[in-house]
Amino acid sequence: MYRCLYGFLLMILMSCGGETLPKPKAYLSLKYAKPNYQRITIERPYSFEVSTVASVKSLPKNWLKIRYPDLKASVDITYRPVNNNLKELLIEAEKLVFEHTVKADNISNTEDYINPEEKVYGKMYFIYGNAASQVQFHVTDSVQHFLKASLFFYSKPNFDSVLPAVDYIKKDMVKMMETLQWKKNLNE
Repeated sequence: MYRCLYGFLLMILMSCGGETLPKPKAYLSLKYAKPNYQRITIERPYSFEVSTVASVKSLPKNWLKIRYPDLKASVDITYRPVNNNLKELLIEAEKLVFEHTVKADNISNTEDYINPEEKVYGKMYFIYGNAASQVQFHVTDSVQHFLKASLFFYSKPNFDSVLPAVDYIKKDMVKMMETLQWKKNLNE
């Protein structure tokens, strides 16, 4: 009996000798297609370049839905003509961004976007946390055109999981802003 007890104690003491180290963190190795861009061909009062991995769907009122089927996401483009209501359009666009404060950990905006050659002026917002939309921007020429873009995923928001896809699509959204051109007159 003592031998069993002594052997059991000896086994316990010998098994506790090594230091346990945590396993290193694993990271997903996600590979996204290198983007190629082409100008949208759908007739609108504006045009910009979109990634060739996305599909563009025409919607009423000069709106668009730019779908990323492999990422289960879309960028929703809303357009409104400016009719002495620029202040209201800007307030509404910012209100739509800050509605996400309920779920967002932080909302940051990049510097104001200014392209005087094409008369494109705007702002992009990045929304951290489990909000419904992680990237939004709005642009205007301050006279005739106002455009808003919002990124949405077709799943319950989980910021850590969608962050690589958000970063990928955010680059496409920046490209949209940088290549945006307005039609000179709405009647063109």
